Amino acid sequence: MSNFNVKKVAVLGAGVMGAQIAAHCVNAKVPVVLFDLPGKEGTPKNGIVLKAIENLKKLSPAPFGDKADAELIQVANYEDNLDLLAGCDLIIEAIAERMDWKHDLYKKVAPHIAQNAIFASNTSGLSINKLAEGFDDELKARFCGVHFFNPPRYMHLVELIPTTSTKPEILDQLETFMTSTLGKGVVRAKDTPNFIANRVGVFGILAIIHEAEKFGLSVDVVDDLTGAKLGRAKSGTFRTADVVGLDTMGHVIKTMEDNLPNDPFAALYKTPAVLSGLVAKGALGQKSGAGFYKKVGKDIMRLDAATGEYVAGGKKADDIIARILKEKDPVKKMKALRDSTNPQGQFLWAIFRDAFHYIAIHLESIADNARDIDFAMRWGFGWNVGPFETWQAAGWGQVAQWVKEDIEAGKALCNAPLPAWVFEGKVGEQGVHTPDGSFSPATKSYTPRSDLAVYKRQEFRAPVVGGGGADPKTAGVTVHEDESVRLWHTGDDVLILSLKTKMHVIGKGVIGGIQRGLAEAEKNFKGLVIWNTDAAEGGAFSAGADLQEALPAFMAGGAKAVDPIIKELQDTFMSMKYSNVPVVAAVAGIALGGGCEMALHASKRVAALESYIGLVEVGVGLIPGGGGLKEAAVRAAREAKGNDILQFLKTGFTNAATANVSKSALEAKAMGYLKEDDIIVFNAYELLHVAKTTARAMADAGYRAPIQRPVPVTGRYGWGTIRGQLVNMRDGGFISAHDYKLGDMIAEIVSGGDIDQGSVVSEQWLLDMERKAFLELLNHPKSQERIMGMLQTGKPVRN
Repeated sequence: MSNFNVKKVAVLGAGVMGAQIAAHCVNAKVPVVLFDLPGKEGTPKNGIVLKAIENLKKLSPAPFGDKADAELIQVANYEDNLDLLAGCDLIIEAIAERMDWKHDLYKKVAPHIAQNAIFASNTSGLSINKLAEGFDDELKARFCGVHFFNPPRYMHLVELIPTTSTKPEILDQLETFMTSTLGKGVVRAKDTPNFIANRVGVFGILAIIHEAEKFGLSVDVVDDLTGAKLGRAKSGTFRTADVVGLDTMGHVIKTMEDNLPNDPFAALYKTPAVLSGLVAKGALGQKSGAGFYKKVGKDIMRLDAATGEYVAGGKKADDIIARILKEKDPVKKMKALRDSTNPQGQFLWAIFRDAFHYIAIHLESIADNARDIDFAMRWGFGWNVGPFETWQAAGWGQVAQWVKEDIEAGKALCNAPLPAWVFEGKVGEQGVHTPDGSFSPATKSYTPRSDLAVYKRQEFRAPVVGGGGADPKTAGVTVHEDESVRLWHTGDDVLILSLKTKMHVIGKGVIGGIQRGLAEAEKNFKGLVIWNTDAAEGGAFSAGADLQEALPAFMAGGAKAVDPIIKELQDTFMSMKYSNVPVVAAVAGIALGGGCEMALHASKRVAALESYIGLVEVGVGLIPGGGGLKEAAVRAAREAKGNDILQFLKTGFTNAATANVSKSALEAKAMGYLKEDDIIVFNAYELLHVAKTTARAMADAGYRAPIQRPVPVTGRYGWGTIRGQLVNMRDGGFISAHDYKLGDMIAEIVSGGDIDQGSVVSEQWLLDMERKAFLELLNHPKSQERIMGMLQTGKPVRN
C-alpha cells in the first residue's frame, strides 16, 4: 500500500469536539488549521476560533498534552482562509448536528479540497450517505464518517463509517493514521442511526431508566449498581448522562426515534419523561449545575423522580447484591442475579437480558461482527468487558435460553424473538468469539481480525473473551519467573522484564529481578526492555518503592536496618544506567517515586502519551532516595554547559519539592523527566514494539555504557539561594515547617551540600547524601505520621 502521510489536517468547526480534535492532532505533532465562522463586525475576524483555543487551556481533563502547544493551532475562518484547505490531506467537519448546516458548509468548502485529500464528518449519528448527497463522484469516493468520542484525547474509540461509494483504500489509510498517529482503537461501523457505540449505549441507558422505574430504584442506587461494580465507568448511568449533557442525550435519543420507526424496540426510543422534564427546566446536567444530581454546598443531592425535588443522595447497593457482583465466576454471577428475589438483583438481570436481546437482534444491521460491538462499548463507553463477551463468559447457551424464556413470558422490552443463529451450530455451542474470529450474521462465518500492516506494530492486540490470541503474561520464552517479575523474550534478541507486583511496586523481588535481567541481557541479548503486560489496558509502570515491605525491617531495627535496602536500590539503578547493553523503559500510566527513578536510570525511555511521571516522596514525608535528586543535579549540570547551573536546577528542585506529576508524556518532557530524544508513542498497544525496536537500533549502532563523569554543583551558593525562597514561603504560611524541612533537604542534595560553588562531586557523593537524608526522615515523627497516613488511607497527610 502506498504511504499515506497526513502532513496537515483541517478541522471545520471550533465547538467542543472540533477544538479538542484539533488539540489532539497538535499533541501528535500533526499541523492543524481550525476553522469557524468569521467574527461579527467590530470583533476580531478569527475571534471565535481564538476564544475556543483559550477555552481548551482551561478544560479538564486537559485536551493538550502540553498547554504550550496551543499556539501551534493555526486559526482560520470560512470567509478569508478557504485557500488553506488546498494544503490539507485530511479535512474533518465537526459542526453542529444539523444536516442543512452541514450541507451548506460542504458547498462552500468542496471546491477548495485537494485532489487526494480525505474528507470526513465527525457526526455522532447522522447518515453519512445523506451527508454525501450533492458531492461529485470523485469527492464521494473520498468521503466517510470519522466519529471521535468525547474527550477525544482520552477516549480510545474512533468509529469509521463508509458511504456506499467510499473507496476501500481511503478507509485503510484513515484507520492506519487514527491507530498509529492519533493512538486510537478503530471500529468500522455501518451507516445506521448513531452507528455502533451510541446506538447500543443509548439503548442501554434507556433500558436502565425503564427498568429502574419498574423496580423502584433511585438514581444514586442505580449509579452504584451500574458503575465500577459492573466494570463500567465509575460515574454509572445518571451521573454519566449529567456529564454528557441531558440536551445532548435528548438529541441522540431523538435521532433514534426519528429514524428507526420500525425497530422492534421503537417504543423505548422516546425521551423519558424525567429527562424531558429536566431539559424543559434548563437542568441540563453538569454544565448547568443541575440534572439528575445537583451540588448544594458540599453535598451532592439527587433528583427524586416522584416529586421532582432534590433530596440527599449517596445510597448504595444492598450488601447481598454487592457480594454477588464480587463473584469471580461469570457463570455463577449471572445465575445468582437471575435467581435473586431482591429488586436490585432482578433489575441487574433485566438490564443484562435487555442488552443481550438488543445486540442479538441488531448485530447484523449495525456491525460487521460481534467483536466490533464489544470494542465499541469498551473503548467508547469505558466498559471493561463488552456485552457479547459478558454473555459468552456467563455461558452462551444457558443465557440464551433464559433470554428466550423472558421474551416468551412477556418480561422483555419487546416480543421479537432472538435470531435463529443464536442457537445454531458453532455459535449455539460456544458463542460468537473464537480464536478464528468473531461471528458475522451476514456471512454466517467467523470474521478474523484486520490484517492491516499497522497492526503488526501491536505484538499483543486488544483481546476479546474467547477470541484466543497470545497472552502477554505467558507468551514467548520464559527465562526466569517468580512472584515479583518475569524475564522473557520472543526470539528477537531483546530480553523483556515484566513486573508482577501490585501496581508494579518495587521491593526486594523486583530489585533482584532487575539485577538478574541485567546479567542475563549482558550475557545473551542485545538489550533489556522494562515493559508491563497491562501497559495498554491502563496499568501502572510503577507506583514506586514498596513501603509496606520495608516496614518490618524498620520496626525491628529502625532507620539503620533500612539503609542496606536503599543502598541496594541505588546500586541497582546505577547498574542499569551503566549497563553494557541498552536498557529501555517502556513507560505507560503512573511512574511515581521509585518508578520515576527506575525510568530516569534507563538508557532511554519510550513513553505512552498517557504517562504520569513524578517524584512524589514528599507526600509521605520523605525525599527521593533512589537517585532521583542525583539525576536532577546531573542533568542540570549537563544542560548548563558551563553557565550558571542554578538556573537549570530550578525545574528539578521544584518538581521534587512540590511532588509535581506530569499530566502527559509531552509535559514530562517539559518537566525534564523525559529527555528531548526520548520517544512518545500515542497508541499504548505499540509501546512494546517501539521499545524493542529502539533497544535493537541502539545495540546495532554500537551501544556502549556511558562513562561516569564528575558532576559540577552549585554548592552552598545554590543551597542558600533556594533556602531563602523556602523561608519566605514558610513565613508567608504557604508551606508547613515540615514542608520547609523537606524542601531544605532537597535543596541541599541537588546543590551538592555545604561546599564551594563550582565544586565537582561524584554521582556516589549525591547518592550518599540522598540516603542519609532519607534515613534521617524515617526517624522523624512528622514523616512517620505521613507514612502511616498514606498506608492506612491512601491519601497524603498535610502536617
